Amino acid sequence: MEYVLGVDIGTGSVKAVAVDLKCQSFADNQLYYSYNAPKPGYHEQDPEQIWGAFKTCIEGIVAKTGTPPLAISLSSAMHSLIAVDADGNALAPMITWADSRSAGIAKQLRQTERGMAIYKATGTPLHAMSPLCKIIWIKENNPELFSKTYKFISIKEYIWHKLFKEFELDESNASCTGLFDIEKFVWYDDALNLAGVTSESLSKTVATDYVRNYTGGSKAGLNFLKPNIPFIIGASDGCLANLGSMADRPGIAAITIGTSGAVRVASNKALPNTVAMTFSYILNRGTYICGGPINNGGIALQWWLKTNNPNPADSDYEHFFNQVAAIPAGSNGLLFLPYLTGERAPIWDSESCGTFFHVKLQHTQAHFSRAVLEGICYALKDVLDAVQQNAEPITQINISGGIVKSNLWIQTLADITGKKLVVVQSDDASAVGAAFVALKSIGAIEEYPSSNFGDLEVFEPDAGNDAVYSDSFVIYKQLYRDLKETMHKVAVIS
Repeated sequence: MEYVLGVDIGTGSVKAVAVDLKCQSFADNQLYYSYNAPKPGYHEQDPEQIWGAFKTCIEGIVAKTGTPPLAISLSSAMHSLIAVDADGNALAPMITWADSRSAGIAKQLRQTERGMAIYKATGTPLHAMSPLCKIIWIKENNPELFSKTYKFISIKEYIWHKLFKEFELDESNASCTGLFDIEKFVWYDDALNLAGVTSESLSKTVATDYVRNYTGGSKAGLNFLKPNIPFIIGASDGCLANLGSMADRPGIAAITIGTSGAVRVASNKALPNTVAMTFSYILNRGTYICGGPINNGGIALQWWLKTNNPNPADSDYEHFFNQVAAIPAGSNGLLFLPYLTGERAPIWDSESCGTFFHVKLQHTQAHFSRAVLEGICYALKDVLDAVQQNAEPITQINISGGIVKSNLWIQTLADITGKKLVVVQSDDASAVGAAFVALKSIGAIEEYPSSNFGDLEVFEPDAGNDAVYSDSFVIYKQLYRDLKETMHKVAVIS
């Protein structure tokens, strides 16, 4: 069977999805890798380990399908940073998006006019995840590494250099750095000046459909591929998740829930929001993907399960959802702020914390379970409302990630957002989106698909729950405003 391969280089794993010429996925392969946290706030990985997993993952899917792909397109996690020498060798471990060592720098920037001007120009929130803040941190705290660095690159650039010995970066991942002008499509001078670097310290930027033919053969360990196979540089995982979820058109949002979560909507222009600091990243020259990430998606649910069983099994998840189903919408007034790991959009507060509110004798473990699930959904609605302030009206949300395994979770999110939810992709949406880019690049399709051609699962909001969720959401938002100062005081002494 003829097919293309979309490969998503994530923070926890690399996943390859095979997609045929009719845009249908039919095989996948996934390899996991670890991270290191040598100090509080640090989150590092070995890029060589990821490169090895990348090669092995592709080899595995070729073995599964029995034939090499026609083309390979790449998706990658955003916001990683690797200091490398002129030969592309890492001079230090890779810093991932989850690393918070530069949180103080980001906080200071958010309080300045210069910082907000950089946010508006680059579309990247001022947060520790931003490579801009990471580079400033290295400059201030590790000047020896800063001075030795030939280029600051991401994990995709690291792998691309392994393949082609060129420092090149797609405009999509460039737009996630806090260093790239998202309207002029060039590195942004004031951000470079602030970081103490020049454009020579960064890769050459190229369009997301940029192609190079791989001729490395056995030299890079990919001799199982056909000669001169085209590699398409692709885009970031968030932007490609919209494409893979068929949410690359205005009016249709995408929500992904994994360990964390995100709300994203396509737009023909950037949609800055200086209060909620939503992002505006580039999918291609005609499309921005705008939205906001939350820290506490599936990780909040996992935390709650582990409070009852340190090693939850599938039966524990089943019991959890059975508990939730037995409790009415609104959890009889019990509310949960899910900020267990701080929060990104729309509050951008690393010192916020998880909170149960209005706990009464009537509340059982089942009530707490439902409140946790509803709290995650309220957090997503909070971001959705911020995105909708500048976007076209959103009439439908296409969903992907761990949420698709639970109809109850999907229905709860539909009720809280008041939107129609559609399950459009069970496979990794980012890898599928990358595969779509490959299909268009080789001429197999003229336009990206608007559905996955199957029977779509649709969840309409239950009007009977609208009043309780509307009232509860107002209190949910007020809770953070009322508790913010206290949260920050506790963060200092804890």
